[in-house]
Amino acid sequence: MKILLLGEYSNVHNTLARGLRELGHTVTVVSNGDFWKNYPRDIDVTRRPGKMGGMLLMVKIYALLPRLRGYDIVQFINPQFCELKAERLFPLFRYLKKHNKKLVLGGFGMDYYWVNTCSTTMPLRYSDFNIGKELRQNKEASIERKDWIGTEKERLNRLMAEQCNGIVTGLYEYWRCYEPCFPEKTTFIPFPIVVGEAPVIADETPERLNLFIGISKSRSIYKGTDIMLRAAEAVKKDYPDRLNLTVVCGLPFAEYVRRMLGSDAIMDQLYSYTPSMNPLEAMAHGIICIGGGEPENYEIIHETSLHPIINVLPTYESCVKELTRLVNNLNLIPQLRRESYEYVRKHHEYIKVAHQYEVFYRGLLREKEY
Repeated sequence: MKILLLGEYSNVHNTLARGLRELGHTVTVVSNGDFWKNYPRDIDVTRRPGKMGGMLLMVKIYALLPRLRGYDIVQFINPQFCELKAERLFPLFRYLKKHNKKLVLGGFGMDYYWVNTCSTTMPLRYSDFNIGKELRQNKEASIERKDWIGTEKERLNRLMAEQCNGIVTGLYEYWRCYEPCFPEKTTFIPFPIVVGEAPVIADETPERLNLFIGISKSRSIYKGTDIMLRAAEAVKKDYPDRLNLTVVCGLPFAEYVRRMLGSDAIMDQLYSYTPSMNPLEAMAHGIICIGGGEPENYEIIHETSLHPIINVLPTYESCVKELTRLVNNLNLIPQLRRESYEYVRKHHEYIKVAHQYEVFYRGLLREKEY
C-alpha cells in the first residue's frame, strides 16, 4: 500500500511509518515534528512564528498538494493536522478526500470529541476535563473547551469524523469518546513503540528508587505533573536515602530519552487511564510507569495477568501513597521493571502494531463507496 501520514503526536506517526515500511509498504510522513520534540519526518511543514509564518506555510502546503495525491490511505493525526487555522484546513481536507482512496482520522489527543465528551456526558471517572461529575477548572482545560466547543475546530472535527472512512484511537479514553458516536467505523489500536533487546536488570534489591519526571511547563497543571512532582518531593523528604529524583523540562525527544535511561520508574499523566507514548517508551527500557493503569486499560488489550503499571488516582494523596509503598518495598523493582518491558513488547511492539494497522487499512480498501 501507499500510505500518507499527516501530522505528529509524540512520535506515533514516525514510529508507525517505520513499522509499515518493515511490512513492505510505501509511507510518507508529513509533519512539523511535534514542535520542539522534533520527531523525524519525510516532509517538514514547520510553521515560522507570526502571521507571515502562516502565509508561508499555506504557500508551502499548496505547493506540496500534487505530491499528496494517489495514496491508498491518508491518515490524519488530528483534525488540526497542520499549523493552520481550522477554516484553512477545510479545503485541504476536501482536496485530500477527492484525490486519495481512503481517509482515516486519528483519535490520539486533543479534539472536539475528547473535550466535549469529558465535559458533558463524562463517561470516564476522571480525565483532563473532569473529576467525577465536576468540571476541572484549571486554565488549560478552560482554554481547550473554548477552543474546541462551538468553534470552527468543532465543525472541522465533525466533518472529518463523518467523512473519513475510518477512525482509529490509540488509548482507551479516546476510544470511549469516539465509539458511541461512530460505532461502525471506530477501532482501537495500541500506540506503536520500537522495542529493543530486553534490558539487563539485576536480581538484587536496589538501595534506592531512581525516579524520573519530565515536565512540559505549559501543560504541567493540565496533565497533573505539578501534583506528581509535589508528591515525589514530599516522599523524597521523608525517605532521602531511598529515593533519587530527576526532573527535566522541555527537552527534545532524543535528549529526553537519554536523560530517562537509568531510571527505575517514571511518573506521568496523572489524569490518564492508560500509559501514553512517553510512559510506554520508558517501559520499553524496563522503567516502571507510575500513572494510568486502570482496569479498562488492561481490558481493551485483553490482558488478564501482566499488570506492571502502578496505578494512581488523580490526587496528591494517591501519588504519595503509591510512591511511599514502592520506596518501602524496593525488592519489587526488579520484577516490575521486567514486567514493564514485557508488557510493551507484548502489546506495543511497532511491527506488531503496524500489522494491526495493515489489517485495518486493507479492510477499508475492500469497502465499496456508496
